[in-house]
Amino acid sequence: MNQKPRRLMHRAMPLILGCSLVKQIVIALVLGILLALVAPGAAGSVGILGGLFVSALKAVAPILVFVLVAAAIANHQSGTAAHMRPILVLYLVGTFAAATTAVITFFLFPVSVNLIADAKEVAAPGGIGEVLKNLVYSVVDNPVKALMQGNYICILFWAIGLGIAIRKASDTTRLVMNDIADGVEFIVRIVIRCAPIGIFGLVASTFATEGLELLVNYAQLLILLVGSMLFVALVLNPLIVWFCIRKNPYPLTFQTLRESGITAFFTRSSAANIPVNLNLCKRLGLDESVYLLSIPLGATINMAGAAITITTLSLAAAYTMGVAVDIPTAILLCVVASLCACGAAGVPGGSLMLIPLACSLFGLDSNIAMQVVGIGFIIGVIQDSCETGLNSSSDVVFTATAEYRQLIKEGKEVRLGQDAYSADELA
Repeated sequence: MNQKPRRLMHRAMPLILGCSLVKQIVIALVLGILLALVAPGAAGSVGILGGLFVSALKAVAPILVFVLVAAAIANHQSGTAAHMRPILVLYLVGTFAAATTAVITFFLFPVSVNLIADAKEVAAPGGIGEVLKNLVYSVVDNPVKALMQGNYICILFWAIGLGIAIRKASDTTRLVMNDIADGVEFIVRIVIRCAPIGIFGLVASTFATEGLELLVNYAQLLILLVGSMLFVALVLNPLIVWFCIRKNPYPLTFQTLRESGITAFFTRSSAANIPVNLNLCKRLGLDESVYLLSIPLGATINMAGAAITITTLSLAAAYTMGVAVDIPTAILLCVVASLCACGAAGVPGGSLMLIPLACSLFGLDSNIAMQVVGIGFIIGVIQDSCETGLNSSSDVVFTATAEYRQLIKEGKEVRLGQDAYSADELA
């Protein structure tokens, strides 16, 4: 009797292990819910897997933020061409506007998340004055202590300072710094590969104790995230385009979403979508010398979707803890989320790993923040795809907008949403 299930398991395991990470997470979600329904006692015992996964994230997140920011600043090439400045401005404005949209949306439709009950003893900051005071004191902390305790504000400032200092060092030193960042990213990728096991433990133990009503909570949070991203893609970005060129922005918006956004949705990688965006820019007749630089750069710093994720989940944690967020603190959160989002590219779960930095503005410790990160991984099957689709399609939108604006100033005609070249002409 026991041989048949064993044979089925042996046949199923290679298929499961051969699936993509997304499919493995989906399978883990289903298995975790089923285990919670069928055997609640056993589901509670596998919670250790989720705890280990969250602890691993908690361990690697501080060093990841430190080395990524330091390496990015150290290897930044100064002397950006003048024609790149409008695109960079649009990238930064779009990311900040997305974070602001997420804040407004959350204030209108607040959502709480499931966190450990005994973690709710949090001293709420008294306003922007106290937030800034705590911010200053956090900056001057010992960097080693900051890495050990997860003081992300101090980590961020030390990383910026070290990156600026290393920019003046030799090429070899900058290369070493870049190699260290690659090494830490490799470790993070290994941890993220364990996400299906960790999520299985988290989902099974959580549903065993909280029940299926938790699905409603996750659905509400996901709807809030995806709704904010759709608003940015279909309303906010077109408004930015219209403000720049005073023409109907939707032909360009729909073309980029159809040809870039959908592809990025399924690849879940802005970097992997760069060739698609380059080809689209070529068909649109854009200046090659510009988009060959702006598209790869956009895949690194144009992170509207990541800003929404960081902002929304951080506010959800604060709302759950009973922390009142005033308008100045919310504005500061938008700035921090926008800056953090620029470093989220290329790292699996990069936007989620930066949530503790934003949570620190509200006095929330890493234990609470990492619980939110775990929830982010659970809903990340859909959230990350939508985030990547928004990020990647915006790269083409803003690159085209900047060039169209210049052409209109020169008295030339532009055709939004229409290819300048056919496939035969480009062959």
